[in-house]
Amino acid sequence: MNRESELAIEQGSLVEMHFSLALESGELIDSNFAGKPARFRIGDGNVLPGFEETLLGLETGMEVEKLIPAEQAFGLVNPDNRQTFPIAKFQHLLDDDLIPTEIGSVVSFRDPGGGELPGVVASIDEHRVVVDFNHPLAGKSILFRAKILSVVAADVEAVSIKLS
Repeated sequence: MNRESELAIEQGSLVEMHFSLALESGELIDSNFAGKPARFRIGDGNVLPGFEETLLGLETGMEVEKLIPAEQAFGLVNPDNRQTFPIAKFQHLLDDDLIPTEIGSVVSFRDPGGGELPGVVASIDEHRVVVDFNHPLAGKSILFRAKILSVVAADVEAVSIKLS
């Protein structure tokens, strides 16, 4: 009896799967179908809740394809996440060509806790630079496709052993 194949995904389940993310237009954003599968526990924070909800109830061997609305995927665009900085903060970077500060460039800032906070340059003029700190996929619905390779019950401790 293969206990693994009879289990449905629930909170705490260990899931191994192939997945892809695409825009509504069909433009592929990410996929691991040609590579190593993803492995995570439902509820551990590694997968956004909107994607996890789609997986609940699925079993090994099942496939799913669902359009996840923006608010359940990477969130809606928050206008408060666009910040304006004086050009002087960037001038030495522009002069030294340390980073490509042009519209669409990704610029990293340090947050108060010392973490890295990336933003996308949205506009530049002679006095200011506007940086958008929204996730690049914010405001976009995402076509989520997954194939479940294995499900391990929430109460089972799984260990991977590589044999040589």
